[in-house]
Amino acid sequence: MLPSLPNPAENMLDTYAIMETMSKKILLADDEQHILDTVSAYLKAEGYEVLTVRNGRDAVFASRHEHPDLIILDVMMGEMSGWEAARLIRKESSVPLLFLTARIDDIDQITGLEIGADDYITKPFSPRVVVARVRALLRRTGLDGTVEATIYRVGGLELNPETRIVTRDGVRVELTPSEFSLLQTLIARPGRVFTRMELLDITQGEAYPAYERTIDVHLKNLRNKLEDDPRNPRYLETVYGVGYRLKPDHE
Repeated sequence: MLPSLPNPAENMLDTYAIMETMSKKILLADDEQHILDTVSAYLKAEGYEVLTVRNGRDAVFASRHEHPDLIILDVMMGEMSGWEAARLIRKESSVPLLFLTARIDDIDQITGLEIGADDYITKPFSPRVVVARVRALLRRTGLDGTVEATIYRVGGLELNPETRIVTRDGVRVELTPSEFSLLQTLIARPGRVFTRMELLDITQGEAYPAYERTIDVHLKNLRNKLEDDPRNPRYLETVYGVGYRLKPDHE
């Protein structure tokens, strides 16, 4: 029997997977050494470069000087909490932020999202879940190298997927990666009503009922950035009992 030959298609997929993670730098902050060691090992096995620190203060310093592509923050850390670190990082950068938290209360998760986090994982967790969330977050924020040529315009809003620039009436608006992904979904189909579960599936890569409140927080943050009067939105409309839509020009 002749030996089996390598499958070119499989080789191409392997090459793509390597290229997708190549040069992507992940900053991991947690005060538990075993979590640093375990999660770091899994991320490195997927081809990511990983920097580790053990408190929020060092995370802020590393964010400023190392310019990671994504940051993973534990909420409860010594010297400076993940929440406080995230507030400082968000003032300087729109880098994707992923929280690790042992606190499962809605208010804690909402606090993190309102600060500007893009996703969160509750402890205990599987390291494979962290890797999957990292990959999904990089992909949906355009950091995996994929871009779209279409520039979306509705009213005074303009969104460019290639440059990842959003403007309102000609003024640039800084959005977090999840806010950008959510707005891109809505502006691509103005007038179309999306349920919370649909928006979760599109922007988070998974749709679990427990995460539905996440969309409400991101929409609230978006309205605060895009609307003159968030209580009477010009763009982002709530369709009660269903979900959300972006108002088309003619309305």
